[in-house]
Amino acid sequence: MAMTTFGVVQFACSDNVDENVATATRLVREAARQGAQVILVQELFEGLYFCQEERAEHFARARPLDKSHSTLHAMRELAAELKVVLPVSLFERAGQAYYNSLVMVDADGGVLGLYRKSHIPDGPGYEEKFYFRPGDTGFKVWPTRYGTIGVGICWDQWFPEAARSMALMGADALLYPTAIGSEPVSGFDSREHWRTVMRGHAGANIMPVMAANRIGVERFGEHELTFYGSSFIAGPHGELAAEAGRSAEVVLTASFDLEAIRAERAAWGLFRDRRPELYGRLATGDGSTRVG
Repeated sequence: MAMTTFGVVQFACSDNVDENVATATRLVREAARQGAQVILVQELFEGLYFCQEERAEHFARARPLDKSHSTLHAMRELAAELKVVLPVSLFERAGQAYYNSLVMVDADGGVLGLYRKSHIPDGPGYEEKFYFRPGDTGFKVWPTRYGTIGVGICWDQWFPEAARSMALMGADALLYPTAIGSEPVSGFDSREHWRTVMRGHAGANIMPVMAANRIGVERFGEHELTFYGSSFIAGPHGELAAEAGRSAEVVLTASFDLEAIRAERAAWGLFRDRRPELYGRLATGDGSTRVG
């Protein structure tokens, strides 16, 4: 029985890139020490969550994802040293376009590919449409050293279509780097809603699902968000295999036999019994049938 061990790290960010990279590095090392082979770090971990406000100066935080990118270089070296898979969430500048992106780094430090966040939210405290174009990569799944991994970014995690698409593409597990917390207008505590939706993806697709969120209070002028952590790893039935609290720096790990889960997924018949010819409304905006 070959087990794959997943790790999730959760921490508070400062507005200093070097400090955040050092924190991420320390926690990734700890996760690897605990046996983790695939390690998830939270969304846009290089700095504070600047999308609380719309200010042109924050575009300077973006960089091209090339050999000059110091954070990506450091994460690639770390992955190669520890022999771990690292999805790396970064603010990308590509010509005149800006994306909320993720680079998948394999356990030898090599880059397997790029994913650009598909679903871009826009609301009080989460004004991402000001900064990011909708991703143009489509959903992505990568065959890593330790299994075939699908990754979405934050708001992507609310969409069952994204999870199912990655499952259909052959994913063995789904990972979601995240930045989510308080709702400035409604005051609604979305933690359980957030976790329940993703646990549903795990159960519906019979595969592990995990999310890494940040913690702490972050302020920009009159704006303030309290990030509620609560990072977790869910097993293939939606059960919580590991979970973090709301405010503590944490390393989580959980191990799964991905081959056994793949066999269970086939036996359940959820993919055998799909009727894609009946799902045309999912490809429309208003749920109508397409006019010929």
